[in-house]
Amino acid sequence: MNIGIIGSGTMGAGIAQVAAQAGNKVVVIDTNEAVLNKAKNSLQTTLGKLTEKGKLTSEKADEIFSLISWELSIDTLKESELVLEAIVERLDVKQTLFTDLENIVSETCILASNTSSLSVTSIASACRLPQRVIGIHFFNPAPVMELVEIIPALQTSEEMVAKAKSIIDSWNKKTVLTKDTPGFIVNRIARPFYSEAIRLYEEGVASIETIDHAMKVYGGFRMGPFELMDLIGHDVNYAVTETVWSSFYFDPRYTPSFTQKRLVEAKWFGRKSGKGFYDYAENAIKKEPSLNEESGKEICWRVLVMLINEAANALFLNIASKEDIDLAMTKGVNYPKGLLQWADEKGIAACVEMLDSLYEEYHEDRYRCSPLLRKMKAGNTNFY
Repeated sequence: MNIGIIGSGTMGAGIAQVAAQAGNKVVVIDTNEAVLNKAKNSLQTTLGKLTEKGKLTSEKADEIFSLISWELSIDTLKESELVLEAIVERLDVKQTLFTDLENIVSETCILASNTSSLSVTSIASACRLPQRVIGIHFFNPAPVMELVEIIPALQTSEEMVAKAKSIIDSWNKKTVLTKDTPGFIVNRIARPFYSEAIRLYEEGVASIETIDHAMKVYGGFRMGPFELMDLIGHDVNYAVTETVWSSFYFDPRYTPSFTQKRLVEAKWFGRKSGKGFYDYAENAIKKEPSLNEESGKEICWRVLVMLINEAANALFLNIASKEDIDLAMTKGVNYPKGLLQWADEKGIAACVEMLDSLYEEYHEDRYRCSPLLRKMKAGNTNFY
């Protein structure tokens, strides 16, 4: 196929690599020539490293690179069968781009957005043919992360959904189908991993080192929440939390934290700035976690039950199927197992009891138990 990618940042260039590796002809567009050239050189370096490691033959690397052309104008996308934008997260900018694209591409071309937080329905509303607009959300780094969320707008035709899913499946990705709702599956369900960990720290229950240690040792997570927030960058992570919170009409479940807001204000973004929750200076003294098993397991269970509750609520509201919810969390953010499968293992009754005890203690709406979990406890049923 002829694929157009608009935006040559890390995400756009990564998606271009994925599309070319699947044998497609790709045109990458960026109005900034310096950024475009940087992306081109960076891809050549990446392919060289993959060749050195024996993951690609030099012939295959050359073929992938030759399938991609780098252009400054969207007029070069005339022959595209799928155009995917990975530009700034601003609704007005994306709407203007899609309006312009409709005057260039054919009427059968799929117009896709890689948005992680905006309404695909709103983007589609700017188009003459909104039925061919869809969200195709990759995770960073796109060549490595298996998951892609497919998000139909309210206007998207069923034929277009099936076509888009089939294309991305053929690129060797795992696709999940989700409703056009704030945060989609992953960014919505993952919020408590960060927010509840910060809450535990703010309350003085444990240090950041101890909470990270508990989530890794007793939960099996690859990284603790504070390590992960420092890696993602607090400017990015806080912005997503704030977007999800405001998009849900300020539901207390998603309320951002002043602790993280202060880090953003101080420009302590995490690893990229040298300081976040942790200090990344060479001479920084690393604090040791508390290794108390009982409190470690309690910390892990409190964060985990909040994640389970969020996953159950997404299923209750028909955001996605139970299989896609679990697949999204294991492949999109590398959780050790699906949250609904985890709920079955822990016991639905145990989940409800923990959430109710938190609600009794705090009387805060963030701890309200999903009606689905309550219903399942009463009926003595499991997710699987």
